[in-house]
Amino acid sequence: MLIPRLTLHLLVCSGGEQALKTNFESEHPSSWFAELYQEDGLTGGHVIMLGADEASKAAALGALGAYPGGLQLGGGVSTENAVEYLEAGASHVIVTSFVFRDGRLEEERLADLVKLVGKQRLVLDLSCRKKEDGQYYVVTDRWQKFSSLALSEATLAYLAESCDEFLLGIDDELVSLLGKWSPIPVTYAGGARTLDDLERVRKAGGGRVDITVGSALDIFGGQLPYADVVAWHRQQQEAAGEPQWQQPSGSGSGGGGSQQRGEQQGDGTVLYRF
Repeated sequence: MLIPRLTLHLLVCSGGEQALKTNFESEHPSSWFAELYQEDGLTGGHVIMLGADEASKAAALGALGAYPGGLQLGGGVSTENAVEYLEAGASHVIVTSFVFRDGRLEEERLADLVKLVGKQRLVLDLSCRKKEDGQYYVVTDRWQKFSSLALSEATLAYLAESCDEFLLGIDDELVSLLGKWSPIPVTYAGGARTLDDLERVRKAGGGRVDITVGSALDIFGGQLPYADVVAWHRQQQEAAGEPQWQQPSGSGSGGGGSQQRGEQQGDGTVLYRF
């Protein structure tokens, strides 16, 4: 399944130092993208905040409010704000640094989150990197710090008791392992640039690993046509025998006076203008 990604401020690293850099600036508010995902039947999209400023928070809340129950929120999530984001419309909150501190899993903190919002509303970000011993370890602080938690079938089975989904991403070997090991939905996050990348993840994961696409999309300044990705997603749904997407009544005009998002073409495709 395709999961669209909306990142509020993109972080780049140079010379070991981190700096915030604007990767793409849109004339549309975050709510516009959320409504676009909703109209195209894309669920589970990720709204990721890489900044704690009020502008980023306002943009995140705007997206959540525009598509209640259709988006997940990540970035600085803790017991202090998780409920706020869920009440604002997030279907799930994505958690990483709050439960991984000083290189280890803080099981008490994870338990506190589960008690607060329920495992069915939690997604654990298990971004990982491979070490010299051949194992994948969870990394934090934007992939900079290794934790002591190595991924294995037993690890995923244990953590699955405390969340509804896993969020990971790095390479084909890992995707293959996730497809075999994970007892709950798992999402490969980042790195997809072409439709071939989507196919590679689908095949490597045996159809059991979802994937996010963000900055590579043309709606975010990339080269990958959004319409092509939506069409690919629908092909996967049809092949899997899933219920087909139906355009919501009133969509296309955007409702409430918002601008049109797509124009139906004679061949059944949708033309998007940005």
